[in-house]
Amino acid sequence: MKIVLVSAGLSVPSSTRLLGDRLAAAAAPAATAPEPAPADVQVIELRDLAVEIAHTFTNGFPGRALADAFDAVAGADGLIVVTPVFSASYSGLFKSFFDALSVTDPDALAGKPVLTAATGGTARHSLVLDHALRPLFSYLKAVVVPTGVYAASEDWGAEGLNGRIERAAGELAALMAGLSTSRPLPRRDSFEEVVPFEERLAALRPTG
Repeated sequence: MKIVLVSAGLSVPSSTRLLGDRLAAAAAPAATAPEPAPADVQVIELRDLAVEIAHTFTNGFPGRALADAFDAVAGADGLIVVTPVFSASYSGLFKSFFDALSVTDPDALAGKPVLTAATGGTARHSLVLDHALRPLFSYLKAVVVPTGVYAASEDWGAEGLNGRIERAAGELAALMAGLSTSRPLPRRDSFEEVVPFEERLAALRPTG
């Protein structure tokens, strides 16, 4: 199992990256339970790719580092995406990365479990999860985890954040495990014989 964390934090250290790391730390062991080894986690820092993301829109193709990031996202069993809130929505860098990815590989996220998360200065921006992030990844044909995680400045160290992290991580792990263990459709000859309705009805009628 492989989890890719995409962080759009700009500062160092970054509360956006911190939230992403906590989500990944909770999801990695759950994704492979009851196996002892946790899922592999790869981190993509978008601030390191900003120049290549911009060049992609002018050159028409990604640079080497950005192409590697696209490959990692496409090959992941599950994604954790975290963005700071700018002007009541995701950051431009965050959106540009996924815009460039969708141009390069329109089906990169199709059917892929995605846990969405965001950070901001006030709890009033928590609706960004449902009003911006969920529609974006639904459009990209991803399977969005039911619980998103928003962390305002006052949430750090406060009661409640840990519970939301654990719940969202558990949902991501469950989706990853469910998709990886999906059973194939049964063989045609394994179905029960189909009996026409008229014959079933006739069998119920009294005789004599």
